[in-house]
Amino acid sequence: MKNAVFRMLVLAALVAANASVVKSQQDLPLFKRFTYKGDDQIYKDNPLAADEFYSPILQGCYPDPSITRKGDDYYLVCSSFAFFPGVPIFHSNDLVNWTQIGHVLDRTSQLRVETAGMAMGIFAPDILYNPHNETFYMITTQFAGGFGNIVVKTKDPRQGWSDPIKLAFDGIDPALFFDDDGKAYVVHNDAPDKGKELYEGHRVIKIWEYDVEKDQVIAGTDQLIVDGGVAITKKPIWIEAPHIYKRNGKYYLMCAEGGTAENHSEVIFSSDHPKGPYIPAAENPILSQRHLPDDRPNKVAWAGHADLVEGPDGKHYGVFLAIRPNGKGRVNTGRETFILPVDWSGEFPVFEGGLEPIQPKLKMPKGVKNLTGKRGFMPNGNFVFEDRFSGNMLDYRWIGLRGPREEFAVVTADGLTINPFATTINEVKPISALFYRQQHADFTASVTLAYTPASENDLAGIVCLQKETYHYLFGITRKGADHYLVLQRTENGESTIVARSKIDANVPVQLQVTAQDDDYQFNYAQGKGAFKNLGGALSGDILSTDVAGGFTGALIGLYATSANDVQL
Repeated sequence: MKNAVFRMLVLAALVAANASVVKSQQDLPLFKRFTYKGDDQIYKDNPLAADEFYSPILQGCYPDPSITRKGDDYYLVCSSFAFFPGVPIFHSNDLVNWTQIGHVLDRTSQLRVETAGMAMGIFAPDILYNPHNETFYMITTQFAGGFGNIVVKTKDPRQGWSDPIKLAFDGIDPALFFDDDGKAYVVHNDAPDKGKELYEGHRVIKIWEYDVEKDQVIAGTDQLIVDGGVAITKKPIWIEAPHIYKRNGKYYLMCAEGGTAENHSEVIFSSDHPKGPYIPAAENPILSQRHLPDDRPNKVAWAGHADLVEGPDGKHYGVFLAIRPNGKGRVNTGRETFILPVDWSGEFPVFEGGLEPIQPKLKMPKGVKNLTGKRGFMPNGNFVFEDRFSGNMLDYRWIGLRGPREEFAVVTADGLTINPFATTINEVKPISALFYRQQHADFTASVTLAYTPASENDLAGIVCLQKETYHYLFGITRKGADHYLVLQRTENGESTIVARSKIDANVPVQLQVTAQDDDYQFNYAQGKGAFKNLGGALSGDILSTDVAGGFTGALIGLYATSANDVQL
């Protein structure tokens, strides 16, 4: 009885405390009808035939793909860095039509990125099904929360995953391999032993035996299997993202090499034993775009970080990351997930077309029908995504940054409300914003916002974000008795007001951002009025990883704060 009374008193105190910080419903920003429309020329110039589909299969910031198969079911995961929830997971029966079924790391007990910068958090997840115990595993590196290398597992990817199990080894990019005899291994990137570093970017691949019962590497079993890369005399850099495959009694080790930018590639080794020695193929790399002319049309670059799977037609396929720079060479859409067929008729697998300029469309596996954008399948090409925020839950494509979406975003009968945190877009903390990935070089995104800021501390609107120190902010705030729509550019942490306009905050405002290659424009309309531009054409340079650094693509966010730091 005493415990029950105590819990009631604690609950009453929490409610009272929250009442002082949570705004009333009428003061919260209300977002309605978000629309994103892609309009890239490449898709207009390359319409699909009945037996074709587009690659990338996941447009926008879906890097470092890994894929596994159980029967007729394929599952694919990607890196998520400081996004929350983490590690988006997709399902397909044919490698063409994909649905997002959720996220692997969707709880704070699994994902602790609240103080992680945009280039930290979750790197290079590997997903693999173990037929010996009918269990799926996802192993990754979490640069946050004191985790390091971790593994989670499940019997059914649709039903949630275990809490993380910390693994006792250093390095990054771990991957599991389950042999035919049931033995298990972990391979990963690591630094050379201390004192044996030969040059900047010198890395190694190590292997451990793995205890499936204890979910831990077996102490003392670690072994170096690749030093530097294919040919250490040429000083290769960043051998990483290893995967082991077994075919016709031989073991194949596939890795990325060259760093994850313009010199990225995929290389292959073989051995008669899972722990080596591994001998590189005579013809490496098996996938790269680094040797091609820089001025090639419809340029795809940075190809690598791949994973292989057998397709529904018995042929092998490889998923990998690459980028599609815009007309000014910017990388605003980030690293995307591509797919290519793989020729494994010889001893070693080779990506078909992977050493030639990568094309925007492919032939579908035999017997497959292209249903992308229909029946709940992820769209690709030029498409429209519209969210009226009318369902019981947020679409999986909406992500938070460093903390759960549910802590600030609520879908109501009228639309989406955001209960603003006292943090800003400039801080390395959880922020009250929902983000949608930029997926095209040419796009239009718009939302209707009903909002009357109560004080100068309040602001809500749209952000175009690369990271906490590089972004555009387009929002409504207050100065004295007047309300303003303000456009602010932040570059390397320095913020500048580009333009502002006094508005009637009692009338909902349509906020719109458009991009054509590297030119971004921010527009607004009230009532039945036409859109007006604020600030003119602005460079998208600060939304590109080649300027801002890091590994993520640009994000379009619905943002609110009660700690506004925009100085009008």
